[in-house]
Amino acid sequence: MRVPFRSPLRLMLAVVLPLAIAACAPAPLYKTGPEIVDATPDQMAGSPNNFPQAQVIWGGEVIGVQNLTDHTRIEVLAYPLDSSQRPRLKEPATGRFMAEVPGFLEPMNFPKGSLITVRGHFTGTQAETVGQARYIYPMVFVRNGDFHRWTPEEMRQGHPNISFGVGVGVIR
Repeated sequence: MRVPFRSPLRLMLAVVLPLAIAACAPAPLYKTGPEIVDATPDQMAGSPNNFPQAQVIWGGEVIGVQNLTDHTRIEVLAYPLDSSQRPRLKEPATGRFMAEVPGFLEPMNFPKGSLITVRGHFTGTQAETVGQARYIYPMVFVRNGDFHRWTPEEMRQGHPNISFGVGVGVIR
């Protein structure tokens, strides 16, 4: 009979290392519950009548910011979220959405390509153009304080910077 772990140290590393790596990940930003709908922007844009007054937590990459008379509109390319509610950019995008925030937001604080997560209420859809194509955007009303712009440090948190291999390593 073969024993897979010959020493207590190996057993401890096998158990503790994954837990230690997971413990480094930040907690979710927003509390989830039965009121939060688990649907993508594409799904909601395709059948908005199925989601009246739905609450969502979505995130992604900022495409643009537009300040209007009484609110700011942030156009976002949505991605699935990880357990900390950070956008997972290595996965396929799940559509676009517009986040509408009351008041003025400084566009320079949300440059194109920055990553955000929002919690808000689905208020319907709006047709706009992307290039020359017509696109149906799900609209999300986001209260002040219910959005977060991710820093590069926050995006790296909980992702170990460990690699194994043979050869020469380069440190950036």
